[in-house]
Amino acid sequence: MKVGIVGAGAWGTAISRLLGNAGHSVVLWAHEADVVEAVRQRRINTPFLPGIHLSEAVTVTGRIEDAVAGRDLIVSVSPSHVVRRVMAAAAPAISGRPIVVSATKGIEGGSLLTMSEVLREVLPPSLSAGLAVLSGPSFAREVASDLPTAVVVASRQDETARAVQAAFATDRFRVYTSDDVIGVELGGALKNVIALAAGASDGLGFGHNARAALITRGLHEIGRLATRLGGHPLTMAGLAGMGDLVLTCTGDLSRNRTVGFELGRGRALPDILAEMRAVAEGVNTAHAGFELARRSGVEMPIIETVHRTLSEGLPAGDAVGMLMGRALRPERDA
Repeated sequence: MKVGIVGAGAWGTAISRLLGNAGHSVVLWAHEADVVEAVRQRRINTPFLPGIHLSEAVTVTGRIEDAVAGRDLIVSVSPSHVVRRVMAAAAPAISGRPIVVSATKGIEGGSLLTMSEVLREVLPPSLSAGLAVLSGPSFAREVASDLPTAVVVASRQDETARAVQAAFATDRFRVYTSDDVIGVELGGALKNVIALAAGASDGLGFGHNARAALITRGLHEIGRLATRLGGHPLTMAGLAGMGDLVLTCTGDLSRNRTVGFELGRGRALPDILAEMRAVAEGVNTAHAGFELARRSGVEMPIIETVHRTLSEGLPAGDAVGMLMGRALRPERDA
């Protein structure tokens, strides 16, 4: 297939390597001039994925039109807060009816839309049937290092999901299909917020018990919102739910856990983010997730507490007291 990757961060670069090595012809669009130069000169995205070589099957460009024109498959991998702007700029150059895959995990601020919902607004209506979302436990560096990984692709159209499954699957990258688009997207987006809480707990030195409680109750919160919005409860027991949540809350490669860890140690959020070139999606998603839960009438105390910590300056230590001091109740009702 002729593939266009829109976004050359670590994940977009890992996907370009995966698909290039799978035999596809890949064009990778990078907004950053230094990324374009690094890949052209050394075949390595030094700023975002150092040490990982890209094959000659991957071409890099600074012109977004080159990445989407005449493609069979387009993968949107820009940070969530710029997906609308980037894909709206790309839309006029898209020709034919390519499959469009959203591989960004987030919720748009203001509109509170998932990434596939944003794409439905900015792309031609003729592409709606060919929209899919890719999620699951998949650190970019491990995928790019050919370590075994399993993910899920969801689409309203089974034919679309199966086409993406076939395009991405390798002997080290296993892809399952799903029709639960909203469940897969919310699992992928909100696990980043729970990972901030888990990281803060670790930074405060609260141990394994507290982290396990946050993961378990966080999964319950995400599932409650997902099912309210039409998702399937079993999605939360799968790769886009429990799988991605456990990875992001415990893995040392997790940017969101790292930000939370530093918050737990008492550092200020602006200072933490100033040291990071890559985006920690949970920071942007915390407020959107909180607003979406409130609009939907769903109680999500962990999400709310993370939102207050980031937006209102609530100390991480005080946040723990708020969560532990909530009214006692049966587990299934909480």
